[in-house]
Amino acid sequence: MMSNSYYFRKIHSLLGVIPVGFFLLEHLLTNYEATKGPEAFLDQINWLNDLPLRLLLEIVGIWLPLLYHAVYGLYVAYQSRNNVSSYGYFRNTMFMLQRVTGVLTFLFIVWHLFETRVQVALGNVAHEALGNTMHDIATNPVIFTLYLVGIVSATFHFTNGLWSFLVSWGITIGPRAQRFSTIITMGLFVLMTVMFIMSLTAFTGTEFSVPVEAHTGK
Repeated sequence: MMSNSYYFRKIHSLLGVIPVGFFLLEHLLTNYEATKGPEAFLDQINWLNDLPLRLLLEIVGIWLPLLYHAVYGLYVAYQSRNNVSSYGYFRNTMFMLQRVTGVLTFLFIVWHLFETRVQVALGNVAHEALGNTMHDIATNPVIFTLYLVGIVSATFHFTNGLWSFLVSWGITIGPRAQRFSTIITMGLFVLMTVMFIMSLTAFTGTEFSVPVEAHTGK
Protein backbone atom coordinates (compact mmCIF):
# COMPACT_ATOMS: atom_id res chain seq x y z
CA MET A 1 0.00 0.00 0.00
CA MET A 2 2.83 2.39 0.85
CA SER A 3 4.41 1.95 -2.61
CA ASN A 4 1.19 3.14 -4.21
CA SER A 5 0.36 5.79 -1.61
CA TYR A 6 0.89 8.63 -4.13
CA TYR A 7 -1.88 7.30 -6.37
CA PHE A 8 -4.14 6.43 -3.44
CA ARG A 9 -3.80 9.98 -2.14
CA LYS A 10 -4.49 11.43 -5.58
CA ILE A 11 -7.67 9.37 -5.89
CA HIS A 12 -8.64 10.28 -2.34
CA SER A 13 -8.18 13.98 -3.09
CA LEU A 14 -10.07 13.79 -6.39
CA LEU A 15 -13.03 11.88 -4.96
CA GLY A 16 -13.26 14.39 -2.10
CA VAL A 17 -14.14 17.05 -4.66
CA ILE A 18 -15.68 14.98 -7.47
CA PRO A 19 -18.17 13.54 -6.73
CA VAL A 20 -18.31 13.69 -2.90
CA GLY A 21 -17.99 17.47 -2.86
CA PHE A 22 -20.69 17.80 -5.50
CA PHE A 23 -22.94 15.60 -3.37
CA LEU A 24 -22.41 17.93 -0.39
CA LEU A 25 -23.33 20.93 -2.54
CA GLU A 26 -26.43 19.14 -3.85
CA HIS A 27 -27.40 18.22 -0.29
CA LEU A 28 -26.96 21.86 0.72
CA LEU A 29 -29.22 23.12 -2.07
CA THR A 30 -31.84 20.46 -1.33
CA ASN A 31 -31.99 21.29 2.37
CA TYR A 32 -31.91 25.03 1.68
CA GLU A 33 -35.30 24.59 0.01
CA ALA A 34 -36.63 24.15 3.55
CA THR A 35 -36.21 27.90 4.03
CA LYS A 36 -39.00 28.29 1.45
CA GLY A 37 -41.39 25.99 3.30
CA PRO A 38 -42.38 22.29 3.47
CA GLU A 39 -43.85 22.21 -0.03
CA ALA A 40 -40.65 23.48 -1.65
CA PHE A 41 -38.56 20.99 0.31
CA LEU A 42 -40.86 18.10 -0.65
CA ASP A 43 -40.79 19.15 -4.31
CA GLN A 44 -36.99 18.95 -4.26
CA ILE A 45 -37.09 15.53 -2.58
CA ASN A 46 -39.55 14.25 -5.17
CA TRP A 47 -37.43 15.63 -8.01
CA LEU A 48 -34.42 13.70 -6.74
CA ASN A 49 -36.44 10.53 -6.28
CA ASP A 50 -37.73 10.75 -9.85
CA LEU A 51 -34.26 10.81 -11.41
CA PRO A 52 -33.70 7.87 -13.79
CA LEU A 53 -31.46 5.10 -12.42
CA ARG A 54 -31.36 6.95 -9.10
CA LEU A 55 -30.17 3.98 -7.04
CA LEU A 56 -27.37 3.16 -9.49
CA LEU A 57 -26.31 6.82 -9.60
CA GLU A 58 -26.21 6.95 -5.81
CA ILE A 59 -24.18 3.75 -5.45
CA VAL A 60 -21.64 4.56 -8.18
CA GLY A 61 -21.60 8.34 -7.87
CA ILE A 62 -21.93 8.81 -4.11
CA TRP A 63 -21.71 5.83 -1.77
CA LEU A 64 -18.70 3.99 -3.24
CA PRO A 65 -16.60 7.16 -3.68
CA LEU A 66 -17.66 8.32 -0.21
CA LEU A 67 -16.71 4.95 1.29
CA TYR A 68 -13.24 5.05 -0.30
CA HIS A 69 -12.69 8.67 0.70
CA ALA A 70 -13.80 7.99 4.29
CA VAL A 71 -11.83 4.77 4.82
CA TYR A 72 -8.62 6.05 3.26
CA GLY A 73 -9.08 9.40 5.00
CA LEU A 74 -9.26 7.65 8.38
CA TYR A 75 -6.09 5.75 7.47
CA VAL A 76 -4.31 8.99 6.58
CA ALA A 77 -5.53 10.63 9.80
CA TYR A 78 -4.18 7.69 11.79
CA GLN A 79 -0.80 7.79 10.02
CA SER A 80 -0.36 11.57 10.04
CA ARG A 81 1.99 13.22 12.50
CA ASN A 82 0.78 16.73 13.33
CA ASN A 83 3.43 19.25 14.35
CA VAL A 84 1.24 22.22 15.29
CA SER A 85 2.63 22.36 18.82
CA SER A 86 6.17 22.50 17.45
CA TYR A 87 5.68 25.04 14.67
CA GLY A 88 2.24 26.60 14.94
CA TYR A 89 2.17 27.63 11.31
CA PHE A 90 -1.22 28.43 9.80
CA ARG A 91 -1.11 25.57 7.32
CA ASN A 92 -0.04 23.09 9.98
CA THR A 93 -3.07 24.13 12.00
CA MET A 94 -5.30 23.72 8.97
CA PHE A 95 -3.74 20.31 8.37
CA MET A 96 -4.61 19.23 11.90
CA LEU A 97 -8.16 20.60 11.60
CA GLN A 98 -8.57 18.77 8.30
CA ARG A 99 -7.85 15.45 10.02
CA VAL A 100 -10.04 16.20 13.05
CA THR A 101 -13.00 17.41 10.98
CA GLY A 102 -12.60 14.40 8.70
CA VAL A 103 -13.25 12.05 11.61
CA LEU A 104 -16.11 14.20 12.94
CA THR A 105 -17.65 14.44 9.48
CA PHE A 106 -17.49 10.67 9.02
CA LEU A 107 -19.28 10.08 12.33
CA PHE A 108 -21.85 12.77 11.51
CA ILE A 109 -22.63 11.36 8.07
CA VAL A 110 -23.11 7.85 9.44
CA TRP A 111 -25.42 9.18 12.16
CA HIS A 112 -27.38 11.43 9.80
CA LEU A 113 -27.82 8.68 7.21
CA PHE A 114 -29.08 6.31 9.89
CA GLU A 115 -31.68 8.83 11.04
CA THR A 116 -32.89 9.63 7.53
CA ARG A 117 -32.00 7.42 4.56
CA VAL A 118 -31.74 4.17 6.54
CA GLN A 119 -35.10 4.80 8.18
CA VAL A 120 -36.65 5.43 4.76
CA ALA A 121 -35.11 2.22 3.41
CA LEU A 122 -36.48 0.26 6.38
CA GLY A 123 -39.92 1.70 5.79
CA ASN A 124 -40.00 3.51 9.12
CA VAL A 125 -40.13 6.94 7.48
CA ALA A 126 -41.72 7.92 4.17
CA HIS A 127 -39.89 10.30 1.83
CA GLU A 128 -42.78 12.68 2.26
CA ALA A 129 -42.18 12.70 6.02
CA LEU A 130 -38.48 13.60 5.93
CA GLY A 131 -39.40 17.18 6.76
CA ASN A 132 -41.15 15.96 9.90
CA THR A 133 -38.13 13.84 10.80
CA MET A 134 -35.82 16.82 10.41
CA HIS A 135 -38.23 18.89 12.52
CA ASP A 136 -37.91 16.38 15.37
CA ILE A 137 -34.13 16.48 15.03
CA ALA A 138 -33.83 20.26 14.83
CA THR A 139 -36.16 20.95 17.78
CA ASN A 140 -34.06 18.83 20.14
CA PRO A 141 -31.50 21.27 21.64
CA VAL A 142 -28.83 18.61 22.20
CA ILE A 143 -29.16 17.09 18.74
CA PHE A 144 -29.37 20.57 17.18
CA THR A 145 -26.02 21.43 18.79
CA LEU A 146 -24.44 18.18 17.62
CA TYR A 147 -25.73 18.85 14.12
CA LEU A 148 -24.09 22.27 14.21
CA VAL A 149 -20.78 20.62 15.05
CA GLY A 150 -21.31 18.14 12.21
CA ILE A 151 -22.24 20.87 9.74
CA VAL A 152 -19.21 23.03 10.54
CA SER A 153 -16.94 19.97 10.37
CA ALA A 154 -18.34 18.88 6.99
CA THR A 155 -18.16 22.31 5.34
CA PHE A 156 -14.67 23.01 6.67
CA HIS A 157 -13.41 19.57 5.65
CA PHE A 158 -14.72 20.07 2.13
CA THR A 159 -13.55 23.63 1.57
CA ASN A 160 -10.12 23.17 3.15
CA GLY A 161 -9.84 19.91 1.25
CA LEU A 162 -10.64 21.85 -1.92
CA TRP A 163 -7.63 24.08 -1.16
CA SER A 164 -5.42 21.00 -0.81
CA PHE A 165 -6.87 19.55 -4.02
CA LEU A 166 -5.94 22.69 -5.97
CA VAL A 167 -2.38 22.48 -4.65
CA SER A 168 -1.84 18.73 -5.06
CA TRP A 169 -3.18 18.74 -8.61
CA GLY A 170 -0.95 21.65 -9.63
CA ILE A 171 -3.76 24.16 -10.15
CA THR A 172 -2.54 26.73 -7.61
CA ILE A 173 1.23 27.03 -7.89
CA GLY A 174 3.15 29.50 -5.78
CA PRO A 175 2.41 31.38 -2.54
CA ARG A 176 0.31 34.12 -4.16
CA ALA A 177 -2.07 31.71 -5.87
CA GLN A 178 -2.34 29.65 -2.70
CA ARG A 179 -3.09 32.71 -0.56
CA PHE A 180 -5.80 33.70 -3.01
CA SER A 181 -7.31 30.20 -2.96
CA THR A 182 -7.29 30.33 0.84
CA ILE A 183 -9.48 33.43 0.74
CA ILE A 184 -11.83 31.84 -1.80
CA THR A 185 -12.16 28.50 -0.02
CA MET A 186 -12.63 30.05 3.42
CA GLY A 187 -15.26 32.39 1.95
CA LEU A 188 -17.00 29.32 0.53
CA PHE A 189 -16.75 27.71 3.98
CA VAL A 190 -18.58 30.63 5.57
CA LEU A 191 -21.24 30.74 2.84
CA MET A 192 -21.97 27.01 2.96
CA THR A 193 -22.02 26.95 6.76
CA VAL A 194 -24.49 29.83 6.93
CA MET A 195 -26.76 28.21 4.34
CA PHE A 196 -26.70 24.85 6.13
CA ILE A 197 -27.49 26.50 9.48
CA MET A 198 -30.33 28.46 7.89
CA SER A 199 -31.68 25.18 6.52
CA LEU A 200 -31.42 23.43 9.87
CA THR A 201 -33.09 26.37 11.61
CA ALA A 202 -35.89 26.35 9.04
CA PHE A 203 -36.80 22.80 10.08
CA THR A 204 -37.58 24.07 13.59
CA GLY A 205 -40.63 25.86 12.20
CA THR A 206 -44.03 24.53 13.28
CA GLU A 207 -45.03 24.11 9.61
CA PHE A 208 -42.66 21.10 9.47
CA SER A 209 -44.32 19.45 12.49
CA VAL A 210 -47.31 18.31 10.41
CA PRO A 211 -47.53 16.48 7.06
CA VAL A 212 -47.35 18.57 3.90
CA GLU A 213 -50.95 17.56 3.16
CA ALA A 214 -52.02 19.63 6.13
CA HIS A 215 -50.76 22.74 4.32
CA THR A 216 -51.96 21.88 0.83
CA GLY A 217 -55.28 20.33 1.85
CA LYS A 218 -54.64 17.28 -0.38
